Amino acid sequence: MEGTVVAVVVVALLALLVLKSGMRVVNQVERGVVFRWGKALPGHRQPGITFLIPFADRMRKVNVQIVTMPVPTQEGITKDNVSVKVDAVVYFRVIDPVRAAIEVQDYVFAVGQVAQSSLRSIIGKSDLDDLLSDRERLHEGLALMIDSPAAGWGIHIDRVEIKDVQLPESLKRSMSRQAEAERERRARVITADGEFQAAQQLANASRIMSDTPEAMQLRLLQTVVEVAAEKNSTLVMPFPVELLRYFDRAVQKIDADLHLNTPQPPQTQTAQTAQTTQQAAASAPAPASAPESDGRP
Repeated sequence: MEGTVVAVVVVALLALLVLKSGMRVVNQVERGVVFRWGKALPGHRQPGITFLIPFADRMRKVNVQIVTMPVPTQEGITKDNVSVKVDAVVYFRVIDPVRAAIEVQDYVFAVGQVAQSSLRSIIGKSDLDDLLSDRERLHEGLALMIDSPAAGWGIHIDRVEIKDVQLPESLKRSMSRQAEAERERRARVITADGEFQAAQQLANASRIMSDTPEAMQLRLLQTVVEVAAEKNSTLVMPFPVELLRYFDRAVQKIDADLHLNTPQPPQTQTAQTAQTTQQAAASAPAPASAPESDGRP
């Protein structure tokens, strides 16, 4: 009886040891890939407690979180022959744990190498302006270039971003001078446009005032009020232009009247008298001729 009890206890202990050795816990951010006698089983183990066959099964845990991997600085020459240094960052995650476990030895290192070569390739195919201003298109191109081989490893590239573009110092100074010249040009254009609009408004106002004398008088009164509002000891009163024109027309009329009433010189009167006599002689009728004699007394 005692031997039976001891045997049962020993069997129970062995069962507990076997059960404990085959029990595994998979975390929420992981997936388990089971290898039985060295061969990967289809599918993967979900988070929670899972059981393996002792001495036959071996499980490898694969993290399925998004991995943020910085790409080391890569130096290259752009399409327009400018030497630059570019660094980037890659965001990726595992979507097929089985393939990530068996297709590549270290998928993180493999993705990093592909990212470096793709970054150098995109530098050589792009202009400097694209690297500086059109990065969104380059991000999409980099993601496609890296995702193409990574898809066979069960990896999905979520996003690739260019962090920084380092330029030579000489090129930085040249771009700074170019930007300063562009700012000066824009400032001059804005100033010239403002002066042109102001000149147009002044021309329109001048035409309106010339067509409407009342507007000119109103503007004159406004100017007088503005000058009088200032605390000056001297007040300059402008003379109305219409009054000056009136005086000018009056002076011209007086000069014309004086010219008509001025007596003419004697020589001029004698010449006029002689001219009048000649005209009267020319207009007088000729004298009648005597009748011819017929020879009779």
